Amino acid sequence: MISLQAQSATEEVDLLQSLYGMEKKSLISEFLGNSVNDSFWQVYDTYEMERKALGKERIDLLSNYVENYSELQGDKADELINKAERLNKKQNSLISKYTKKVRKVAGSEVAAQFYQVEHYLLSAVRAEIFENIPFIGTLKID
Repeated sequence: MISLQAQSATEEVDLLQSLYGMEKKSLISEFLGNSVNDSFWQVYDTYEMERKALGKERIDLLSNYVENYSELQGDKADELINKAERLNKKQNSLISKYTKKVRKVAGSEVAAQFYQVEHYLLSAVRAEIFENIPFIGTLKID
């Protein structure tokens, strides 16, 4: 179950994103091998900054969800769905935008690999989140 303390949420987010970002860069480097140049890494680092900003938005949304899931009804449920959809669209647009930039600096094969690994990691993270959060309405408090 996801638990975030209000006073330390920002610190946790920064730490998690820092660790994930470093580990992720090593993973990307290993996956792509020697086929990338310095221009790729400049584009990748810019992508990561934008991705992390979206990640913070997603963590804020999840924190709000965890605090309120037992009472989500009507407008509040609609708001949650709308925010989640907007974040998903932003994430997909970000990957598409940077796939084009990667293609320009590193070629189509590296761009395809970038696209594939980013969507794979995004799907893995989403699956992990859904496995660890309660479903709406599963906890009724009388």
